[in-house]
Amino acid sequence: MTQYQNILVAVDGSEEAKTALIKAAKIAAEDKAQLIITHVIDMRYFARFQLYDDGSIITQAKTHGQELLEGYKEEAKQFGVEKVGTALEFGSPRSEIPGAIAKKYEADLIVVGATGLNAIERALIGSVSEAIIRHAACDILVVRNR
Repeated sequence: MTQYQNILVAVDGSEEAKTALIKAAKIAAEDKAQLIITHVIDMRYFARFQLYDDGSIITQAKTHGQELLEGYKEEAKQFGVEKVGTALEFGSPRSEIPGAIAKKYEADLIVVGATGLNAIERALIGSVSEAIIRHAACDILVVRNR
């Protein structure tokens, strides 16, 4: 069985993301791997508001993302993961997770939920998990809620 060293788990606040976090934490604890929990704030949603907003919407999204990551980090530690980090990034989750983020943390496994929060976007242009599967250079584990 493969032993992983750097596991990246993508979270968005959905139930599927929580299931992915639990699975990633169990693998990281078993392999004594580093676990990086990442949340990508999709800036495409804020483009329209930037003309009218003083930056408070983006600040709120960043604060929410940091709180989300800290909660997940504490949860991962409860599974016995010793090395847990977080990464809050801005951009497209479809490209940032399998690209720059995976490369930065030298991920050898990416764990992601099968579906996330945005059902409309998934129906129109495909899910983030599909994009990660297509573009990542490392192993991928797609987790489903049972």
